Amino acid sequence: MAIASLALFLTAATTSVVPPPVQQHLTRWTPGPVRCGGTVIDPVRLVRSRPELAWGEVPLKTTTLRFRIDASGRPLSIKREGGNEFIPLGSDLIPAFTASQFASGSPRNDCAIDYSLELTPLATADRADLMAYSLDPSSGPLPPEGWDRITPPDTDCRRRPHPADLLRAFPDFDKLPGTPGERQWSMTGYDLDKKGRPIHVRTVAGTGDAALDTAARKAVAKSRFVAGARTGCMYPYWRGPLRVAAPPAPPEEAFGPTPHCPTAPWVQQPRLIYPPAWNRRSIEGWAVVQFDVAPWGEVGNTRVLASEPSEDFGREAMQVVRTARRAPSTTGASGCIERIRFAIRPPGAAVGTDVPPPPPVVIE
Repeated sequence: MAIASLALFLTAATTSVVPPPVQQHLTRWTPGPVRCGGTVIDPVRLVRSRPELAWGEVPLKTTTLRFRIDASGRPLSIKREGGNEFIPLGSDLIPAFTASQFASGSPRNDCAIDYSLELTPLATADRADLMAYSLDPSSGPLPPEGWDRITPPDTDCRRRPHPADLLRAFPDFDKLPGTPGERQWSMTGYDLDKKGRPIHVRTVAGTGDAALDTAARKAVAKSRFVAGARTGCMYPYWRGPLRVAAPPAPPEEAFGPTPHCPTAPWVQQPRLIYPPAWNRRSIEGWAVVQFDVAPWGEVGNTRVLASEPSEDFGREAMQVVRTARRAPSTTGASGCIERIRFAIRPPGAAVGTDVPPPPPVVIE
């Protein structure tokens, strides 16, 4: 009896429990109606945030953005309820909404929009959302089950060796209209005949930019590949977002004099870092930051006096100022004010000239 009990104990002790595999999801923030002073307002263009990948359990979250609409129909003074509370998978939420547009000529205040985070298993996720993620895999490469969902079931174009391209044609992107703050993309499907020429060229998915879809189909039709018939091939083309200029900043005198902050040089220059989520959408902004300086030159007691188009630029501006250090003094300083401008560097600005491109972050 003792031997049997010992054998049972050893069996139980050496049996390992294999945890279930961690399921991956594709996440999207789904917007609710826009309300201004209790009235529902229809946007002219509501830009959705990028899809992202999530591993395991992610608490379903809802969040609310509050903002105003200026006379041009642009959402400004955007703030998230909860302030600095971390929103998982939400780095692109406010930048995407900032690129949205409302009807011009009707400025409004006290506006709000609710968002809810939705998770979908990769096996049932929307193919267009998976394609969009594959073009900008911000939270890791798309897993094989995602590619299996994207790929047509009857394709042999993924069979190795993949059909090598002899000539890959591209649209003339400079002649295509862009969209402020939003990248446009088009996934073009095609088959190959025995000579490696594209046939049955069609638009599979995209952002709905008709000009880009047409140009993408023409580019694929002009491309050439090694000989060999294939079916279900796909290729993406995309055009980057147009720059969204920062709204006008108030003059420096709007924030009053600074009698207790004598002019002093920076002995440690600020780290000028553009917030990545806003840079990806080519959205500019500014912030006015007030701070004090200790006698040994350290910056502290930073606070945001104003920022546009979102409070995010105020938080980023405070981080910029905190990385700096002024020259030591006997008394230090208080109530110092700096205006920080986040500007998108024009592409190719320094090519062929002796003038360097402007810095992406400027302290004025």
